[in-house]
Amino acid sequence: MTKKSVPQPSRHGSWISPPAPRIAVGPPFLPISIAKKLKEMYPNPKTELVFSNEMQLVVAVMLSAQTTDKKVNQVTPTLFRRYKTWGDFADADLKTLQKEIYGVNFHLGKADRLIKSGRYIIDNFNGKVPQKLIDLVKIPGVARKSANVILQELWDIAEGIVVDTHVTRVSNRLGLTKQTDAVKIEKELMNVIPKEYWRNFSGAVVLLGRYICVASKPRCSECGLNKLCPSAFVF
Repeated sequence: MTKKSVPQPSRHGSWISPPAPRIAVGPPFLPISIAKKLKEMYPNPKTELVFSNEMQLVVAVMLSAQTTDKKVNQVTPTLFRRYKTWGDFADADLKTLQKEIYGVNFHLGKADRLIKSGRYIIDNFNGKVPQKLIDLVKIPGVARKSANVILQELWDIAEGIVVDTHVTRVSNRLGLTKQTDAVKIEKELMNVIPKEYWRNFSGAVVLLGRYICVASKPRCSECGLNKLCPSAFVF
């Protein structure tokens, strides 16, 4: 039976017609087996970013680009005591904000985008975080990966699969893709992973890659996927 194609994301969050069905890298049963096992291993995966409301998560996700969650969590407590609304960010002084988020990578540009994002959300969404990917990616500083994280963490909405450095590495090791480009990886994963698992798969693989399937010397003996993974114990 031919697997039914699903709509595919573009780089800007919009949807394009699905391509012709592709042949999975591994056996056809492998992706579903992996998705089910990940669900057992991580039944309710959550981001490790610390937040208490929608605005705080969006800001934390923006700051986390090419920066560890641990570092972001060191910066945000003080930041959130001062900036409590999107209006506070919209009215922020750029140089002051740059100093306040010093420590995260690319803090100069991120401060500028935080101010612009505050103004954009106020002007276009009445100060509320939108709940559609196509709207989220229009916000300065929010790309597709960040939008997927926001949707999944705040509302359990899975319009796609989060692809970060961990998902890139783990998906390749699992034989689910041979791609290195995030957009191409997401397309391939969305083709082989049933949509009902997208939310869990995203969070589970991030945690697996962060603590078990690490870049160097992965701990294969501790991994619940080692009987399914074609790369297990070869490092």
